[in-house]
Amino acid sequence: MDAEPGSSRAPGRRSPTARPCAALGAAGLAGLVLAGCASMPDSGEIRQVQASHGVDSQVRVFGVPPADKASPAEIVDGFLEAMTSDDPQLDTARKYLTEDAAKNWKPGSAVTVLSAGLDRYPVPGEKEPEQPRWKVTGKKLATVDERSAYQPETGGGRYEEYLQLVQVNKQWRIATPPSSLVLSESDFQRIYKPVNKYYFAGNTLVADPVYVRQRSDPDSRMDPTTQTVQSLLAGPSKWLGPVVTSSFPSGTALRDGTKSLSYDGQNTLRVPLNAKADNVAHPQCQKMAAQLLFTVKDLTASRLDRVELVGSDGKSSQCSVTGAAAAAIADRAQSPDHQYYVDKDARLVRMTLDVNSEDQQHQQKAEPAPGPLSTAAGFKVGSAAVAYDEKRAAVVSGDGHGLYVVNLTTAGAMPPPVLPSRSGKLTAPSWDARGDLWIADADPQGPVLWRVPGGSGTPQKVEVAGLGSGKITALKASSDGARIALLIEKEGSRKNLFIGRIERPEGARDGAMPAPVLVRELRPAAPQMAEVTAMSWAPRGRLLVVGRESGGVVQARYMLADGSMVAASLPGATGLSAIAASEDEGKPVVAFSGDDGIVWLPPGAQWRTVAAGGTAPVYPG
Repeated sequence: MDAEPGSSRAPGRRSPTARPCAALGAAGLAGLVLAGCASMPDSGEIRQVQASHGVDSQVRVFGVPPADKASPAEIVDGFLEAMTSDDPQLDTARKYLTEDAAKNWKPGSAVTVLSAGLDRYPVPGEKEPEQPRWKVTGKKLATVDERSAYQPETGGGRYEEYLQLVQVNKQWRIATPPSSLVLSESDFQRIYKPVNKYYFAGNTLVADPVYVRQRSDPDSRMDPTTQTVQSLLAGPSKWLGPVVTSSFPSGTALRDGTKSLSYDGQNTLRVPLNAKADNVAHPQCQKMAAQLLFTVKDLTASRLDRVELVGSDGKSSQCSVTGAAAAAIADRAQSPDHQYYVDKDARLVRMTLDVNSEDQQHQQKAEPAPGPLSTAAGFKVGSAAVAYDEKRAAVVSGDGHGLYVVNLTTAGAMPPPVLPSRSGKLTAPSWDARGDLWIADADPQGPVLWRVPGGSGTPQKVEVAGLGSGKITALKASSDGARIALLIEKEGSRKNLFIGRIERPEGARDGAMPAPVLVRELRPAAPQMAEVTAMSWAPRGRLLVVGRESGGVVQARYMLADGSMVAASLPGATGLSAIAASEDEGKPVVAFSGDDGIVWLPPGAQWRTVAAGGTAPVYPG
């Protein structure tokens, strides 16, 4: 590698030394300006620009403008620091650029997230060898696109760009800035926060995770709530777009000049829209308001009771919905009455875990699931799934050779299998809220994903694009029916978690058979995990994943459906090999521990044992 022009030092990586910056603390430090917050080096030829370790999300960081007669190295370092700042319009970062570059730079269109800091070093220029040119590289963790959607990097990709410097009035400036904002993982987590937008799949709302600025966006000057609403109106992410729809007419946007959205005294959020939404019918308007309420509620769960849509005149009310009305419009899955598991005698049993009950022994008492399973002598259950209305159960026999669907409301004999398997390797089944049943056969001779329409129709093979030679060892359909989580093992390797998009094409014309249901665009759901053991869908479109990071221990933690990691993890969750969560956030997590059997986690407490001899816990779904 070439040394910095004019330097007598040999090239090599050096430990960074702090450069000045300014930060405005919020938690206990409001109003104080702190120095020494920057993390960039100011000497040496090959420098690693480290992450801003330990910077709290409540601390505001501001860059420092370029010093007079600053060297090319100082210009590059100062610019990379200033990209991580909270300056409006990123004004300080633009001061390191030439006039034309500053005018045309649009970093808000995308974000590149690196797993650690940046390496940058000088390289010869292509056209002007005497002009300083710096190569900036790093290990790419993810990107955030123009619709604020997070996409993890799975191929160990490298970020690489070149910064060309020129002299302007005897001052070095950057003429070719990066095409996107470039942040370390810690800076990204400090600056951005995950939120869910919501769109309709049929009559059900689907969470579409995105990232918005923790505070006002430097480009738009919008606060986080307004940024989120703007992202909702712009439409769903590219990945989810093919299977969801928005109730907002095309071109709907916030009324011109809207930079913040406020609440009135009744915790009502008023959202002024442009003329595209002025003449929609009342039912459609209410669906629009329901999308907004669920979207904003993720940001302000304790404050929002009602959303009102305001016309383009900024005064007239188009419609409004309360939380209860929005839940009815969204067709949310009902709160389950029971949790289910397979007991030591291989029977399907159910119980009620009331987190508010003081009588722990009473609330943990299990009873056999009603219907044919309670009277079928000799039938052993290996795994099970219960429909959301708790009127039917799908069970796999203990030998894994047959899938049965039984009625839980009436007695009778065990029905014949809906789906037999020669391999004896049927996975646990899963229902979606549309009433379809999903199961995979991990037959080494030909693994297949099956869908049973309505839980009683003829099983249909489902093509999984991108599965290749992998086999599905576990699955869980989302309650909205738009996505499916698949635990996939390839060529005897470790198991990794992916999410696929469920596409249900409309029926063909002229009386032809309807097009088959497909699973497309598998994407990693837990890329940070070296191996995943078990998973479950959780409230607000999240996944609860049991697995371990490389070199780490087995743990359970929440992941967003886009593959990004949520900070929350479950306490002391080691030794778990199965887990179940409900869409109802008031219901406890239930799991299987090889040491303790069926266990559950009350809020604010540690794991407690429910049944020492049970396995395969599930909630309806």
